Amino acid sequence: MKLGNHHSEPTGVESPGQTHARVSVFVKAPLLAVLFCLGLVRLTAGQSQPASEYEVKAAYLYNFAHSAQWPSASLPADDAPFVIGVVGGDAEFLDRLRTTIGGRTVGSHPVKAKAVISESEMRSCQLVFFHDSERRLVPSAIASLQSAPVLLVGEDASFLRQGGMINLLLQDGRIRFEVNRQTLDRAAIRLSPALLQLAKANDSPPKTATGGTRQLRVSEPPPYPALARRMNMRGTVRLEAIVRRDGTVKQVKVLGGNPVLADAVSNAVMNWKYEPAPQETVENVEYTFAP
Repeated sequence: MKLGNHHSEPTGVESPGQTHARVSVFVKAPLLAVLFCLGLVRLTAGQSQPASEYEVKAAYLYNFAHSAQWPSASLPADDAPFVIGVVGGDAEFLDRLRTTIGGRTVGSHPVKAKAVISESEMRSCQLVFFHDSERRLVPSAIASLQSAPVLLVGEDASFLRQGGMINLLLQDGRIRFEVNRQTLDRAAIRLSPALLQLAKANDSPPKTATGGTRQLRVSEPPPYPALARRMNMRGTVRLEAIVRRDGTVKQVKVLGGNPVLADAVSNAVMNWKYEPAPQETVENVEYTFAP
């Protein structure tokens, strides 16, 4: 059962091992869309209508769930809930997470969140988030879940080295995330190309699109995702399209942009048609969503 729009063959990466610290997060209300991130979130203090650290993390967790693909056998029925388990933290974070995911789905599955502590409880989830206060539980939990189709997300510098899959970290005033593709591959969980590209791009900004060499003949605009409209997401998606000689699009590579918006643009561009050419070319695409 596919819970995401894309899949990608994972290959191994190493954790940079950056230091993690707890912070308070403040952004202006229009920037709440950035909580689903371009792979990095600017944290600035003293702004009105602050978004808390908990809101940032909750938005990331839902975005990871929305952008991934699980094995078909991991969910017993089409209407079974997609469960996000939380290890550690306090009741306020769990409440914030439940508010963030309220009424939302992953594929056809309603999303729910619950506190978990035992390994059997973790196995009943599709995604488990380890709060940094519970780092002592991580090694044994990961060892017991090595082959289970559970997306393991943490917020500790050693999390990926211990076998975690996605790690949130604070670096230079920005929230970033890093990915261990070997452990994702072991669990048969695949992240969307858009999300993987953002993880790759964490250490350097995305390249600016410079245009292409071939004229478009068919270019239906991407639909504005319902989730993006509901959260008032704005932003520009940049990608490269490999175009065959006959003008059809062979492959797209996301260079930058919110993963939710990037998925919509990627799907649309795959149906675009360019003018024929003597050989394959790489065309740059830039699309801006402005609600």
